[in-house]
Amino acid sequence: MSDDIRSDGTPAAERWSPPDGALPTDRSTEDERFLSSGFERGFTGSEGHLAQDTWRIFRIMGEFVEGFETLAGRGPCVSIFGSARVWGTDAEYLDCVDTARRIGEAGFGIITGGGPGIMEAANQGARQAGVPSIGCNIELPFEQGGNPFVDIGVDFRYFFVRKTMFVKYSEAFVIFPGGFGTMDELFESLTLIQTGKIRNFPVVLFGSEYWQGLLDWLRGTMLEGGKISPEDLDLLYVTDDPADVARHIVERHGAQSGHTP
Repeated sequence: MSDDIRSDGTPAAERWSPPDGALPTDRSTEDERFLSSGFERGFTGSEGHLAQDTWRIFRIMGEFVEGFETLAGRGPCVSIFGSARVWGTDAEYLDCVDTARRIGEAGFGIITGGGPGIMEAANQGARQAGVPSIGCNIELPFEQGGNPFVDIGVDFRYFFVRKTMFVKYSEAFVIFPGGFGTMDELFESLTLIQTGKIRNFPVVLFGSEYWQGLLDWLRGTMLEGGKISPEDLDLLYVTDDPADVARHIVERHGAQSGHTP
């Protein structure tokens, strides 16, 4: 089967969007059940609530173990994030394929959320470069499905477990234009670096026009208001050039490790 065609016969780059209207209420996720209060689940005391949450620890533990066993030893990797709502002919999609391919040719595997849009484009670029193309998919109230360019896939129920894998096994984050989920990954990485929870690795924003408004707000509101320091803004590298993304990551990786991959 061609890499350009999904298993169901639809184009690999078919546009994806969540269901119209409110999210479905007849299908909950493990995250939702875990984070709901006992009262929401019909418990009036602590016993039933505690029993369910205590046993859920083993499922969470198993998910960590599966992630570690699948991703350990894959070599240096870069995680790429961005919108699922991107068409295969969009400039962002094509730029992402090119960026991921160049990063792969520099010796890095590619990790994504395993879904459509930018995630699919990044996995496609990884396959073109012949490097590990990894997808960390997540359970959602609606079916997202994996993309056909993922060669190594892990399915997660819990967002926090999945996010741990992105951070633990990445040498850099590349952030393409995206929505709330993309912002979540961006600001969690900045927070972890700022607080010294992880080492200072490259965080690259691709698409200067898209990110300019956010950067202006960071400087004009957060920095001016004394909520962040000037050096905090240095954690971000902004570019519109796929080759520049790969060059920056290689240079930073080499400076930190003493060699290039």
